[in-house]
Amino acid sequence: MHTSGTSHSVLLLRPPGVYRADSDTSLLIEVMCAGRYPAGRHVLDIGTGTGALALAAARAGAASVAAVDLSLRSIVATWLNCRIRGVRCRVYRGDLFEPVAGRRFDLIVANPPYVPAATNGLCRHRISRCWDGGVDGRAVLDRLCAGARELLSPQGMMLIVHSAVCDDSVTLRRLAEAGLPAKVLARSTVPFGPVMRLRAAMLESRGLIEPGQHDEELVVIAARASAGGRGAH
Repeated sequence: MHTSGTSHSVLLLRPPGVYRADSDTSLLIEVMCAGRYPAGRHVLDIGTGTGALALAAARAGAASVAAVDLSLRSIVATWLNCRIRGVRCRVYRGDLFEPVAGRRFDLIVANPPYVPAATNGLCRHRISRCWDGGVDGRAVLDRLCAGARELLSPQGMMLIVHSAVCDDSVTLRRLAEAGLPAKVLARSTVPFGPVMRLRAAMLESRGLIEPGQHDEELVVIAARASAGGRGAH
């Protein structure tokens, strides 16, 4: 997840240790709402954080909204933010798709951890879990690509936002390999946030960014289930 200083326009309760909706979340919401993708659909928000995407989907006319996060604090924050705004949202604690296994959704939205880290070890109980994506930033991204099809309805789609530092061409390929044809819907260049600035030397040494680079490109990718997909909500 991106970690710049630009917060999302909606003021949300955010306990310590919960990811603050930022420019990547805002970009995904913009694309989601401009395309009217949630309207009349059953929506799943993976890695919900404060619930910003879940709230936006509900306001955009979703038939139902479910949200999942590994963090108990994030689950509480999402529940409170939805309750305060009178939004109905089923909130589940757990790892990615596990809490809703066996269900089908028309739209899955995700802003996963994607910042390349020093190791592949992913912390479950520190704030770094919100952005650490393993050495190449793809530890969670690749799991999303591999597992989404099992939760999508026959005409369903998934919207993912992440940094081009993680190589969006790999995301497109992994999704296609999982039976989900995909394309980039939007790109936006933003300044590095605090975490990316701190890791710039490491990223440069790995060839993930150019020398002296101070910004990154965010991408929103849409993946669609084939018409022959199985299952229903």
